[in-house]
Amino acid sequence: MAYWYSRFVFERALAALYLVAFLVAANQFVPLLGERGLLPVSRFTQSVPFRASPSLFYLSHSDTAFRVCAWVGVALAVLTLIGWPQQRGSVVAAVVWASMWLLYLSFVNVGQTFYGFGWETLLLESGFLAIFLGGWTTQPSMWLVWMYRWLLFRVMFGAGLIKIRGDSCWRDLTCLNYYYETQPIPNSLSWYFHWLPAGVHKAGVAINHVVELIVPFGYFAPQPLASIAGFLTMGFQGMLIVSGNLSWLNWLTLALCVPALDDRFLSWLPMTAPALQEPDVIHRGAIYLLAAIVGVLSIAPTLNMLSPRQVMNTSFEPLHIVNTYGAFGSITRTRYEIVIEGSDDSSTWREYEFKGKPGDPARVAPQIAPYHLRLDWLMWFAAFSPRPQDEWFIALLQRLLQGDAATLSLLKTNPFPDHAPRYLRARYYRYWFTTADERRQTGRWWNRELASEYVRPITLEAFSQ
Repeated sequence: MAYWYSRFVFERALAALYLVAFLVAANQFVPLLGERGLLPVSRFTQSVPFRASPSLFYLSHSDTAFRVCAWVGVALAVLTLIGWPQQRGSVVAAVVWASMWLLYLSFVNVGQTFYGFGWETLLLESGFLAIFLGGWTTQPSMWLVWMYRWLLFRVMFGAGLIKIRGDSCWRDLTCLNYYYETQPIPNSLSWYFHWLPAGVHKAGVAINHVVELIVPFGYFAPQPLASIAGFLTMGFQGMLIVSGNLSWLNWLTLALCVPALDDRFLSWLPMTAPALQEPDVIHRGAIYLLAAIVGVLSIAPTLNMLSPRQVMNTSFEPLHIVNTYGAFGSITRTRYEIVIEGSDDSSTWREYEFKGKPGDPARVAPQIAPYHLRLDWLMWFAAFSPRPQDEWFIALLQRLLQGDAATLSLLKTNPFPDHAPRYLRARYYRYWFTTADERRQTGRWWNRELASEYVRPITLEAFSQ
């Protein structure tokens, strides 16, 4: 079977997601992790040795270094997206893919909790394998095709196992009764998905189990069965994409389905495959060595998948070459949100609005993915507790009281454009979707009620005590 068109499409999809990831770093890394960030990299590198978390930023952890590396990553991703390195041969393509991998590894390994998501390691593992894909005229290697299918299998089957072993709602088929309302960042269609009939929700959970626990074995079947399994997974990922904002997790998983498709399904694309040459001896040797490394490093993720104490989204070595995956082993039943408010006189309060997470009940939930709003996601996790538990959250309050421009760039609105507020507080609300009647009458997408005070009114002086 031929896979030139498959490789062509996959490379462009992976480059596009690298582009998104580096744009996120360019826009958010400095306010989150820079010299005056919420969790400065400088403190991390002082306490964690390089060998435990290798990164270029052990050489320099200045804001300039972060910005330069992010924008270099953006430039390399654009070049790869248009096919410039691939057209210049396997060596140039390998150097560019390796450079993107090294740059992004450097961000992830010092990114702490702001980079503690499964799709970071998924992008790194996908990007590391891409180093060996070859140039425009190189015959695609079936070894790489199988390694990408093995990666896709671990993503999907790992997710299926963590669910069936986890929350009871996955076994009684009720998880979708809650998921659309309580997922990290709903989008504008989540409200409609939430109000689908209960029978549709049960069918959706059953389909989830089939696609995650049975279909993945089809990736290793002969064609056209492998392609059929790939298309089924694509359809499933498409439903997840339109029903919520899960960063680039679903987009990258969809891209990983492409190596399951042979060229009979993609040869309609408006380009002609060139005359292909087999990889040279060095390239073939590198692929065989890679296969051996992936095989050895797959032992720990495989044992983890088979373990009744399976953990999700974990890397077993600092280079993130082979990892274990899984998502939503448990589903929250009730949504809580932290709402931050400022005041000049401690009596009139104005609310800060975040870019993605629910705030104003009348605001339509935006479509964000595949872009990733790191602070918004951490706010979702922080709301699991009715009291502050995270160092970064206290730092966020301090920066808002200082009127820090970099921090404010992470938010949608600043209710104090001319000066920083004198007082700040955080309140803990329960949120739930309005019914159709409530929405017609009020125009709101959400109902909310105050559950408790999260942080009582404070001033900047509190941080100097």
